[in-house]
Amino acid sequence: MRHVGLKARMAVVGSILFAFYAMLAIVAFEVFGVGIPVILLGTVAFAGFQYVVGKKMALWSTGAEDMPEERYPEVHRSVERISEEMDLEKPRLMVADMGVPNAFAVGRRGAGVVVVSSELMHLLSHEELEAVLAHELAHIDNRDVITMVMGQSIASMLGLAAYFVVAFAGEDGIGSIVLGYIASILVQSVAMVFVLAISRYREYVADSDAAEHVGGDAMARALQKISSAGQRGNAELDDNVSALCIFGGERSALERVFATHPPIEKRIEAVRNVERSYY
Repeated sequence: MRHVGLKARMAVVGSILFAFYAMLAIVAFEVFGVGIPVILLGTVAFAGFQYVVGKKMALWSTGAEDMPEERYPEVHRSVERISEEMDLEKPRLMVADMGVPNAFAVGRRGAGVVVVSSELMHLLSHEELEAVLAHELAHIDNRDVITMVMGQSIASMLGLAAYFVVAFAGEDGIGSIVLGYIASILVQSVAMVFVLAISRYREYVADSDAAEHVGGDAMARALQKISSAGQRGNAELDDNVSALCIFGGERSALERVFATHPPIEKRIEAVRNVERSYY
């Protein structure tokens, strides 16, 4: 079974996140008298709204445009080959000038989109670019975008619930509203620690899946080049887009708790281990 350790950790973190959701449902049911069917429908509707809007905003904010097959034939052929190996429908390919070499995927199986920056295609060799493409296709194949949207939706709803409970339970007017706002931030931040832990685990899985299709050495070289170029670049990506990209930037020790990506050196070490495991 692939990724047993990572999947076990994701299961534990996911269970904790589900416990948060159960608490949210109890608060909505007991405190506000909201019925269970309404809670479930509200969750799906809220997550669906975030999914649709988030996808459109990510594409819009980067200025992504459709990637012409006649201009980028090798990229299209690589995606077709890897998609076939993954038993995945070929996603829509788009290109964007991001100012930094990067790539990201949005959508789900059957309706995925992979965006590649022009800077990335200039930086990497064809083999390294294939590794990045395989990484993004793995995110679509593993339904990572949907998983993260659901997690972020639960965190957002927990924050809203905390706000209303504190703000409306108090009798201090403006003071209660301020306390509710603070409680909302604290509760959402705690929930996001677990959501982002899942995000970091899924990056390892996508790296490993990509390495199985193109080789760990190619994936490692691509990560190293992207990291070095990203540190030199001056472009600032939107946080929501950065969370989707293959490289999320380097962080301090404290910021790593709230980082969407693991440290690049650990990712490189992990994919090189995948390469060695073949021999």
